[in-house]
Amino acid sequence: MIRAEHISKTFGDRQVLTDISALFEPGKTNLIIGKSGSGKTVFLKCLVGLLEVDEGKIWYNDVLFTGLDFHGKKEIRKQMGMLFQGSALFDSMSVEENVRFPLDMFTAMSYEEKLERVNFCLDRVNIVNSNKLFPSELSGGMRKRVAIARAIALKPRFLFCDEPNSGLDPKTSIVIDELIREITVELNMTTIVNTHDMNSVMENGEKIIFIEEGEKCWEGNRNEILQSDCRLLNEFVFANSLARQLKNSSK
Repeated sequence: MIRAEHISKTFGDRQVLTDISALFEPGKTNLIIGKSGSGKTVFLKCLVGLLEVDEGKIWYNDVLFTGLDFHGKKEIRKQMGMLFQGSALFDSMSVEENVRFPLDMFTAMSYEEKLERVNFCLDRVNIVNSNKLFPSELSGGMRKRVAIARAIALKPRFLFCDEPNSGLDPKTSIVIDELIREITVELNMTTIVNTHDMNSVMENGEKIIFIEEGEKCWEGNRNEILQSDCRLLNEFVFANSLARQLKNSSK
C-alpha cells in the first residue's frame, strides 16, 4: 500500500501539484491519468522519491517515506520495480545482463542463483532463447517485456510504470497491459501506472485518479469513468477516444 497525503510541488514560481491525496492498494493496477503537462509524471517522481515534495507526506505501508534519510529511502527503493517509458535498457548489455543488473546491484546471490532468477523472469514475460541478444535486436514489444522482467527481478512489493504502452501498436499494448495486470496479482504488488492511453484505462483501471493542471479532479474505476459528471475528465476521455479512432482509420 502507498498513501499520499496532501502532496504539493512547485518549480520556482510555478505550482505543479496542489494538495493531492490518494491511496494505492496492493494486488490492483492503480492508474494515474491526465493529458501531457497535467503533473502526473511529477507526481509519480514524487512517489518514488526522485523529487522531494514541498508539502505533504508519502507512506509505504506503515513507513513514512518522506521522513526517511537517504539510506532509509534506499531500503524502500530495494522493494521497488521501475518500468520506464522508453524501456531504458542498457544498449551495451545483453538481455540477460539487463535483467541481472538489479540483482548485481542489490543482492549477494551467486551467479548461478542470479541466472536462475533471470531465466525465471524472462520465462514469465514469455521471452525465451534471447539471453544473449542485445536491445537493438529486439522489437519494441520485446524490449518492453525485458524491461518488465528486470523490474520484477528483485520480487518488488511496489511497481511503477511510466507510459508502458508508449510507442507500441494496439495489439502489443494489450499484451503488455495483460502482463502487468497478471504480475500485479501474482506478486500482490502495489502497481502504479502513469498513462493517457484509454485502452489501458478500460482494461486495467481498477483504481484511477485523474489529474488536471496539478490537481486531482476525479477518482474512481473503469466501470465508473464513462458515467462521470466531471467535465474535465469527460473532455479528456473524448479527446483520447477520438484520437484513437482517427489513428485507427488512417491505417
